[in-house]
Amino acid sequence: MLAVTGATGFVGQALLDRAVAAGIPVRALARKPQESRSGVEWVQGDLDAADQLRALVRGAEAVVHVAGVVNDADQFERGNVLGTLAVIEAMKAEGAQRLIHVSSLSAREPDLSAYGASKARAEKLVMASGLDWTIVRPPGIYGPRDVDYFEMFRLARWGVMPVPPRQGRASIIHVDDLARLFLALVPGGEGLSFQTFEPDDGRKDGWSHYELARAVGWAIGRRPWVVHLSRGSLDRAARVDRMLRGKKARLTADRVGYMSHPDWVVSHGQRPPAGLWRPQIPTREGLKATAKWYRDNSWL
Repeated sequence: MLAVTGATGFVGQALLDRAVAAGIPVRALARKPQESRSGVEWVQGDLDAADQLRALVRGAEAVVHVAGVVNDADQFERGNVLGTLAVIEAMKAEGAQRLIHVSSLSAREPDLSAYGASKARAEKLVMASGLDWTIVRPPGIYGPRDVDYFEMFRLARWGVMPVPPRQGRASIIHVDDLARLFLALVPGGEGLSFQTFEPDDGRKDGWSHYELARAVGWAIGRRPWVVHLSRGSLDRAARVDRMLRGKKARLTADRVGYMSHPDWVVSHGQRPPAGLWRPQIPTREGLKATAKWYRDNSWL
């Protein structure tokens, strides 16, 4: 039995798909009632509901803690830090031992953003929990259902792609490759437990912002004009996005902080062991398949 928080989100849904396909029974936390699904037992509740969390983790071989707050800075502490603490307390109360904690590469530079700082604090709680833990710090995650990289696809379709400063580089990973990693980590043990991993698509030195923007354009059959924005321009764009979309804005002031940082390439020494897991989806093919999903589902 695998227990999953954040099961209805972008990453959580990909994990459920992978687990069900592999015949692994899943108990999944959801705020709202969900449609019945073979192989999935739904537990209605959230990270504030102690009784529901205990029911979620009871008897689980492993807990994959995916849930977190990404956009709302007012909720980072409650969702990312206190939510992680609540999962740990529920596991200890029920005697569950194995925790795969989904963090973020932004935790590596906690001074750059409130989001990164909250993920770093959550990691410290996990490390001090006394549980059998593994932390995964994904870089940018793309794939079907994603709303963040979708912004790049939509801009590419318009023909103009504003991106962060020219010197920056970043790693990315397809959501299905990430879901496979979570399942590979379930057994734990030597070389896996008490480790922090930074997975990616396998591209050495990551992608420059220009390279990634052109790859997204290629995926939808366009050759967009790529415009590098300064930190000040990104700040102004974030204010405009906030005025237009309110709390639904994707370019937040907090995100500008880490988008302007030049190095979001995963650390070579912290990639998962090659004998355990390797990325299987070449990024250009993954981007093209993602663009097709957006079109098929009328997002583009």
